[in-house]
Amino acid sequence: MRIALAADNGNWHKSRLLAALRAQGVEPVLFSLADVTIETGAGEPLRVPGFDGALPDGVLLRTIAGGTFEATTMRLGVLHALVAAGCVVWNSPSAIERSVDKAATSLLIARAGLPTPQTWVVSTREAASTVAAREARPGNPLVLKPLFGSQGEGLALIERPEDLPEEDAVSRVYYLQRYVPRRDGLWRDYRVFVCDGRAVAGMIREGDGWITNVHRGGRPLPWAMPAVAAELAEAAAAAVGVAYSGVDLVEDGEGGYAVLEVNSMPAWSGLQTVCETDIAASVVRGFLAAVRAETRPRLVVA
Repeated sequence: MRIALAADNGNWHKSRLLAALRAQGVEPVLFSLADVTIETGAGEPLRVPGFDGALPDGVLLRTIAGGTFEATTMRLGVLHALVAAGCVVWNSPSAIERSVDKAATSLLIARAGLPTPQTWVVSTREAASTVAAREARPGNPLVLKPLFGSQGEGLALIERPEDLPEEDAVSRVYYLQRYVPRRDGLWRDYRVFVCDGRAVAGMIREGDGWITNVHRGGRPLPWAMPAVAAELAEAAAAAVGVAYSGVDLVEDGEGGYAVLEVNSMPAWSGLQTVCETDIAASVVRGFLAAVRAETRPRLVVA
């Protein structure tokens, strides 16, 4: 198998994935999507570093190199071209596009009939003010999230219309979601790691404030994940179409759970400290099984 690993940043995750691949007898080519080029006129026009004019059988994505909107569009186009050529890409570009766009994720979760906090996505401050005036008040806020964002960056609580930022500050898209407080007053939610359709690990995230992301100071705690939470996370991952993901859940106040987000390029260093499952090994096993299924020789009957 010709395997490529895209891990532009984060040495911890890269080293874990490399070790897991090598444990399976696979030596991957490390590359960055920023170094892939397109050249027409002779042979395969997509040129992936390290493959001498050929294409990999599989690409495992940990990160996509950052850049401008145009650069990101090109890199997603490269991934789409790889998929079209028969390369197995985890996660697929379509799954990445659906999950990084919180509006698309919410739409898919709702269409699948899964519990999720009520959400509004509008394009003007006037429309967002109407929502806030009707749905928010002191002590019962809405959460404003950037449409494209991760690790708890850019979140704000909206209790009244005047709390809303100007349109340019949110790139002219207001994503508003009902805040779901816990009955015990703790700032706590849950992360479930789903790989190849199965919830393989989970943790409690607890903070000193309402933003619980580990990147923002939240504490990972062990969690005896209930079956109902695992099943909901698996259903959410399936609804968005991600091969591996970090699904964020919150208690719904009625004894169940609701889906907050589905992440297609999740970090798991915090989760790994509180669970026994080797998460990198789970990702690699699922990914290589998918590549082998795609590249398996077909039986020809004479």
